[in-house]
Amino acid sequence: MSAISPPSRGSFGRFFDSDVWHSFRSSPVAIAAALVALVCVFCAVFAEAVAPHDPFDLATLELSDARLPPAWAAEGSSKYLLGTDDQGRDILSALMYGARISLFVGLASVLLSVVVGVALGLLSGFVGGRVDAFIMRVCDVMLSFPAILIALLIDGVGHAMFPGAHATLAFAVLILAIALSFWVQYARTVRGLTLVERNKEYVQAARVIGVHPWRIMLRHVLPNVLGPVMVLATIQVALAIITEATLSFLGVGVPPTSPSLGTLIRVGNDFLFSGEWWITIFPGVMLVAIALSVNLLGDWLRDALNPRLRSTS
Repeated sequence: MSAISPPSRGSFGRFFDSDVWHSFRSSPVAIAAALVALVCVFCAVFAEAVAPHDPFDLATLELSDARLPPAWAAEGSSKYLLGTDDQGRDILSALMYGARISLFVGLASVLLSVVVGVALGLLSGFVGGRVDAFIMRVCDVMLSFPAILIALLIDGVGHAMFPGAHATLAFAVLILAIALSFWVQYARTVRGLTLVERNKEYVQAARVIGVHPWRIMLRHVLPNVLGPVMVLATIQVALAIITEATLSFLGVGVPPTSPSLGTLIRVGNDFLFSGEWWITIFPGVMLVAIALSVNLLGDWLRDALNPRLRSTS
């Protein structure tokens, strides 16, 4: 009688047995950052169900409740835990809805920049020659300007070309502006990794047996260069959110009808020195919490996916 083989574990079982999961469990900083990021994302995605009020429903706003301090202050109301802004909107609810917009813009812009950067970097490193030289010169030109300046220029041009644009088009212009200022890092990273991978034995063997170059790039080289890209993308999400907040603070970001965290900070900045500190402080704290937690997760992921760092720990 043949021995009964144990049932094979699924992908989740293999993940919980992996070194990455062990590294996560043994890192209190990564666990705390993941919890903060998870709470922020949950409140942003399910804002309609979690938020106590709808801050953008004009029918529910009461100007008599404008500029109320937080609930624990002397003049605060238990109805508004973190107070209200100059229009009577609940700050806590506005944070949840604003975080949703900031996260959406940040994730969408990073995704677009990853697609563009990885594609150009892979093509540049694998093909080489004039294609490589041209793409790298474009990267050098892009790196000579600060990312926020490029995003500000593209976003300003987009608003000038479409002054009465719909909110959807305004979001698209903002995402495109941030993505075009971030793709260079992915292109240079992937190019360097591709230059190493294309000279390895498995690529040479694929060429010998007649595999098409595009198939080699997509099926063999690309999976082996995605590890550093994942780490870079995780860190770039926080930077993209901060860039969006900066553009919105300057008044060229998301539409005023759909304010993000940056817009809320800009609105509250007008009342900061008049005593209504909560209008701008709480959106700022929310922005810092999201950016810091994502950055800490990116640092942990970099260490977890780096065999040299993992072996020395």
